[in-house]
Amino acid sequence: MQTKPFKLSPKKLLHSKWTAVKPINKEKHFMVTKIIIRDEETQVIENVEIEAVMTGRVQVIDWHTLENADVWKQGWVA
Repeated sequence: MQTKPFKLSPKKLLHSKWTAVKPINKEKHFMVTKIIIRDEETQVIENVEIEAVMTGRVQVIDWHTLENADVWKQGWVA
């Protein structure tokens, strides 16, 4: 069953907290640490950098994937 994506405000991305629905390498909780802008003039967001809370590992993802409830839950969920 696919969950309907929700609309995420780009203005609230920085320092937002996320939980991976299917953790990999026991990395479950993440925080957005950096916003990557495609065009400085228009301020269009291209990607975000997320950091695993447990390991500190950083990865860059398309920020729109955070809207997919089958992959991410907003906040740190147990």
